[in-house]
Order: sequence, then structure tokens, then C-alpha cells
Amino acid sequence: MKIFERKVYRIILGPVYGNQKENQRILTNKEIYASVKNPTIIETVGLNRLRWFRHVQRMEERRIRKRALYINLGITRLRSRPRNRWQDEVREDGRVVGGEGWREKVHYREEWMKLLRTVRNDNIVHTPME
Repeated sequence: MKIFERKVYRIILGPVYGNQKENQRILTNKEIYASVKNPTIIETVGLNRLRWFRHVQRMEERRIRKRALYINLGITRLRSRPRNRWQDEVREDGRVVGGEGWREKVHYREEWMKLLRTVRNDNIVHTPME
């Protein structure tokens, strides 16, 4: 997904020309991230995933969405490397964003919104590739 995003940015920003019109080159990843101040697609998806997690966490226990979040189907996973589940991704996003106590902040709206706002504004998650 990051590759696709950088490809789109390269098309939007266009080639870079040197002193002469014939000497053109494409932008490097560092140059792209320096010129584009928006969070990456991965960061945006991660923040929205955390927002949805908080929304589901605050639901009543009898709601279908809340039960589906913690359902255990009792089936075995395949032998190869296990694919990431939605909960695994939420756990990783929460660890990156809020450190160890991020699950407790879910229940306090002001703390949670402040945490997500600071992450979005400060680009804490934003780690450009070299």
C-alpha cells in the first residue's frame, strides 16, 4: 500500500528537472515525504481502526458488533505463518499510539480524543521510508 501511495504522489508531483530541461529524475522517498505533510494511508487506516475500536468497546455487551469482536470460533489456524487478525492490528496500532495503557484510555472520551488528535497533528506514527 505504501508503494502505491508513493507512486501516486510521484505522478501528482511530477518529475524533478535539473539545470537543463533534458535532465529529469523522479523524486526520492525522502523528497516525497518532505513535500507532502499529510499522514500516510497506513497511518490514516490505523487511526480510523482505533476510532472504530473505541466505538465498539463502549457498546453494550449484548450488541452484535461487540460480541463479534471477541468471538472465538474454535477452529484451528493454518500451519503456515498466521495471518494478522483485526485484533492483532488494533493491538499494534494502540501500542504505537498510546504506549502500554492505551486500553484504559478507551473508556475516557477526552483522553482518547486528545491522544488521537496529538498523534494525527504531530505525525508520531509517520515514519518515512529511506
